[in-house]
Amino acid sequence: MIARLLVPAAVIAASAADAAGGTEYPDIPEPMVFDMVRPLGARRGELETNVLALSPLSGQERTIEWAPEIEYAVADGFAIEFELPFEGSRLAEFKVGAQATLGTLDGGRIAHGFQYLGIYERESDTTSHALLYMIGRRHSARWSTMSMIGVGDVRVGQSESTAGLLINHSTFYDIGRSRVGLELNYKTGHDGGILTMAQYHAPLSQKISVQLGIGIDKQRGETTRPVAGARIVKEF
Repeated sequence: MIARLLVPAAVIAASAADAAGGTEYPDIPEPMVFDMVRPLGARRGELETNVLALSPLSGQERTIEWAPEIEYAVADGFAIEFELPFEGSRLAEFKVGAQATLGTLDGGRIAHGFQYLGIYERESDTTSHALLYMIGRRHSARWSTMSMIGVGDVRVGQSESTAGLLINHSTFYDIGRSRVGLELNYKTGHDGGILTMAQYHAPLSQKISVQLGIGIDKQRGETTRPVAGARIVKEF
């Protein structure tokens, strides 16, 4: 199962060779919900652990979804992650990710790359894949954006599953060492939906930070519900 998820990651690793080099990359925040695998331009040896938790604030089912993960830059411009998504106390999935940096544009104000995600769903015993192009821009000393677009829920050899479009866009405003932002996450398909999350990112210490968010979630076939989230990040 793990081997099935890691093969595409190896392909991405080969294409990321020498992408980061000695390039200076703009400081662009990562979205809270649609997590990146370290910032674009990550340097070899960077290591991070984090835990994201999300919970609806209305409705009868208020199961907390949470996911511990570890991210490591195995080379300049290329990072991998391993994640264990839970639904309450149940381990729902195994997830691996790989992210490659392609370089900078616009005089160093833009960084871009792509990300692969492989997800094994335990209950259905199926594997799905996602691939996204990522582009972030530092517009000024305070404003920045990060956008991702690609396909998700790709299930090789399973004709009953239809891939869906994935779009994530975040806008951030820096306030000293803290940041406020608005993240929009959209997915098409039979299990698609839209999530809008206002968020606040703040350092707790030199290597530990917290991200807090509140927003609106509307999944296909379900009612619109308020949702809250938090992510704790530890860098090494």
